[in-house]
Amino acid sequence: MNKIIFTEEFCQPENLHPFTLTRQIQDIRVGILTIREKWEKILGLRSFDKKEDDYKDLDRSVNINEAVGNGVCFMIHGNVLPAPGLIKAIHRLKNGEFIAARGSTGIVFRFTRKEIKEKHNIRVTRAITLNEEIKTIEYPWDIFQLNDWAIRQDFKLLTKKRKSQSISKTNKVIKPSQIFIEKEAKVEHSILNASAGPIYIGKNAEVMEGCFIRGPFAMGEGACLKMGAKVYGATTLGPYSIGGGEIKNSVLFGYSNKAHDGYLGDSVIGEWCNLGAGTTNSNIKNNASEVRIWTPKGQMNAGKKCGVMMGDYSRTAVNTAINTGAVIGVCCNVYGAGLTPGYIPSFSWGSEGVKRYEFEKALLDIDVWKQLKKQTITANEKSILKYIFDNY
Repeated sequence: MNKIIFTEEFCQPENLHPFTLTRQIQDIRVGILTIREKWEKILGLRSFDKKEDDYKDLDRSVNINEAVGNGVCFMIHGNVLPAPGLIKAIHRLKNGEFIAARGSTGIVFRFTRKEIKEKHNIRVTRAITLNEEIKTIEYPWDIFQLNDWAIRQDFKLLTKKRKSQSISKTNKVIKPSQIFIEKEAKVEHSILNASAGPIYIGKNAEVMEGCFIRGPFAMGEGACLKMGAKVYGATTLGPYSIGGGEIKNSVLFGYSNKAHDGYLGDSVIGEWCNLGAGTTNSNIKNNASEVRIWTPKGQMNAGKKCGVMMGDYSRTAVNTAINTGAVIGVCCNVYGAGLTPGYIPSFSWGSEGVKRYEFEKALLDIDVWKQLKKQTITANEKSILKYIFDNY
């Protein structure tokens, strides 16, 4: 069986904190789909993860020499986004060849059992150099900065040779050719403006009455945009997420809620997060200088605009004011007076982190939140969260 094997080696996943604490890079959502979903759909292959000998080695993790079988494997760096030129080059690869971008290390390898020398050693015969820009996710702000481009690419991929369901006449529509509504989605009495970019509404998603949407915009399966929401591109509302208030150039990975009034801009929100009513983030400094954001390497420039980077399972209290370029870790309960700090560590209770979330209570609270969307916490989630709790 032919397959994809993703690797985080050489991708420095630690730079994508807090999102890579709980997932592999290839499971980050940018555009409509996750990186994994993009590659699986484009190549028509099932994917696995190369074992990295860490706490995220779970059900899909494999040793290359054991996984290769009798088929062809494409080993792809987990932070690489598919683009037309790169895809064409992959289809031309022969066994033992790999693609390097502008003289960099290889980013895509094609091999069979014959090319396996040792457990983690692949014999390569030829490098194919691409003299074009390769889109990669290296830091958290890359996710929202590349979201416009990624939505357009995914829109073409998902809608090619397909027909949208009819758009209800109750809506005001601009450039309907760039609007695609999947089956069983509901969109009524709203304004859909696709003149600046495409609009994609996923299966069983709902846009309630009175919403204003300017593309590029994407809603995943089962997502909901509440009445009167104002959405600017390039925004992604992941599967089973809820959007409300004002949202601009932001990505919600999935199963998260920003359901009420308040502003969310130039931000990335992980899975199973909840922003309390009135929560608002700052995305630009008062003096319009470069936004400095916390990373494991230290403070780094993220551009003129950068909002909040919020890890999975974190929540804010009502009327929380989130500082410019704030980084909120995994499983935080954020509340407090005034602006939040620029960095809130994982499992913090309160915005100053003066108290730590008790681990068993954290798991219980996560499970209660997941039950609201008819799911329960899994053994894999508990294992990953325990490692984060003990080590971060």
